[in-house]
Amino acid sequence: MTTPPTTANLDQVNQQFYDGLWSSARLVEPERFNTWPIVETLAAESEHRLELGPGLRPRLPIPETCFADISEPALEALAERGGLVSRAAIDALPFDDDCFDLVCALDIIEHVADDEAAISEIARVSQPGATIMFSTPLHPEYWTPFDEIVGHYRRYPPDQLKQMLGDAGIEVQRSAIFGMKPKSSWLLDFGMWFLKTHPKTAMRYYNRLFMPIALKRQAKLQLVDGWIETDGVDEVLLVCRKA
Repeated sequence: MTTPPTTANLDQVNQQFYDGLWSSARLVEPERFNTWPIVETLAAESEHRLELGPGLRPRLPIPETCFADISEPALEALAERGGLVSRAAIDALPFDDDCFDLVCALDIIEHVADDEAAISEIARVSQPGATIMFSTPLHPEYWTPFDEIVGHYRRYPPDQLKQMLGDAGIEVQRSAIFGMKPKSSWLLDFGMWFLKTHPKTAMRYYNRLFMPIALKRQAKLQLVDGWIETDGVDEVLLVCRKA
């Protein structure tokens, strides 16, 4: 296990990594992800929608959904498909208070230096009673070079994550095991080496070969009421409500 960063600023790492990734990627339709059965129902009941940090892997329906991201290549592609885009960081959102009834922030808060400010911003722009979908990696002891390369600041102890959400007035209603990271440690190590030594070629193979395979191999989400048992869980999906 390697150690997560404590003082290094990863903003530039995130910007460079995801600009490079999305510049050579094709947009993946929300319907292709295992989140779609949940999202389809929620979106049909939600007039004002926001997704944070979607890149070219949005989970909410694209037309008339607001998207905030730091990557221009991703925002341009989403705008072409009818998305309402803003270049913004998650901890400084350019939206009014209480303006969204569905907010999606998957695999994003672990990328932000001030995660408390990010969660506070999500709560601020969400209407009372709004649905908020989170996902994030768990357990600092599970830290690997993968976390470092993709620009994670941290992994969350489950109790800390529960406390942070509760303090922001965000109530967890359902949860599930989540994530598309390879389970094979050999494959993961090879991918990280390839990405470090041949980044452009690795990005191309990821977008054109490995991502389509991962999409086909997705397991159906098994949502349970409240929190799942988090022992041994690498990443969690949370369907929450703003109190």
